[in-house]
Amino acid sequence: MQENDVFKALADPTRRAIFDKLAAGSMNASALRDGMAISQPAISQHLAVLRQARLVREERQGRFVNYEVDPDGLALLAGWLGKYRAYWPARVDALKTLLKDMDQ
Repeated sequence: MQENDVFKALADPTRRAIFDKLAAGSMNASALRDGMAISQPAISQHLAVLRQARLVREERQGRFVNYEVDPDGLALLAGWLGKYRAYWPARVDALKTLLKDMDQ
């Protein structure tokens, strides 16, 4: 799996909304659909894309399938973002200086 798979999966606003719901805790597809104007087959397709990108994993409990955020997929995303973390403090400092100069 590559970072591209993760970013492609999260590029869709519906998948981001599903991922956000799952970040709050494990739930089944029916619970994920609550409050969303989406069909059951569409939610299944979105979940399949998120599973393929390893952002979501499933766990069977009887006849129900619960979905939850997969920490392995998040680790890949965090690793990619970590490469750019070194640039943030300098940018924030530059912004602070700019704002201070604008106030004077």
